[in-house]
Amino acid sequence: MNEFEIDKKQVRRAFSRAAAGYDASAVLQREVCSRMLEKLDYIKLRPAHLLDAGSGTGWGTRQLGERYPKAGIIALDISVGMLQVARGTSGWWKKLFAGKRESFLCADIEALPVATNKIGMVWSNLALQWCNDLPATFTELNRVIKTEGLLMFSTFGPDTLQELRIAFRGVDGYNHLNRFADMHDIGDMLVAAGFADPVMEMEKIILTYDDVKTVMQDLKRIGAHNATLGRAPGMLGRMKWSQIERNYETLRRDGKLPATFEIIYGHAWKPEPKKLMDGRAIIRTDFKL
Repeated sequence: MNEFEIDKKQVRRAFSRAAAGYDASAVLQREVCSRMLEKLDYIKLRPAHLLDAGSGTGWGTRQLGERYPKAGIIALDISVGMLQVARGTSGWWKKLFAGKRESFLCADIEALPVATNKIGMVWSNLALQWCNDLPATFTELNRVIKTEGLLMFSTFGPDTLQELRIAFRGVDGYNHLNRFADMHDIGDMLVAAGFADPVMEMEKIILTYDDVKTVMQDLKRIGAHNATLGRAPGMLGRMKWSQIERNYETLRRDGKLPATFEIIYGHAWKPEPKKLMDGRAIIRTDFKL
């Protein structure tokens, strides 16, 4: 068993349970989305079709709709609960942008029920970390993007929640946090999947809390549970929880407990396929990293 393999059923349940109160707690997700939107100011692209992969409650989808009012937008998420909230909050948006073509699709990013060469831009804000096979996911995203189309995304890097890793150290033999890919590895994956000119950036955002319980509650409110197969069965006991609190307390600075999030931003283009001398296209169907 791969202890870091993500249990998609657990992910689906966790986000559906968190959907109703998600927007009130997803401060980080909204901030990262806003920073991604600012990066679009430097990209001259007007996609006819846009896919928001991991759309959640649809806040980012609505921002994209304002920026690209003529685009047909697909809001895709693995959680039915998230999509139900998104559809419920899109009523005013439909009135404001009369005639807009939007659709809601419950599916996994790793297996997109979307036509090949259909999408002008794939946008994904803090969702790719829930994929088990990231290289194959980028290949799948490349499949649905049309030539000269754009992939733009954010995801978490390896230093995310590093304080929690320290706090759980030595508590038991179970896995308590997801594993996140390195920025340089992601860049290599993009090239191997057929994308060109990947641009990768990284920054760290540190949130602060009064106590460990609030850190854990904040993660629970946004559905960010440990969904790996190597997670502990059942709840933590009092002794283990006390040990976690003691470990985390050693990191307190200026009266607050930090929670670090390493944010990786990336975008890349789908180029024209390479051709042989006789004009036949070379299409890569497999690769190894």
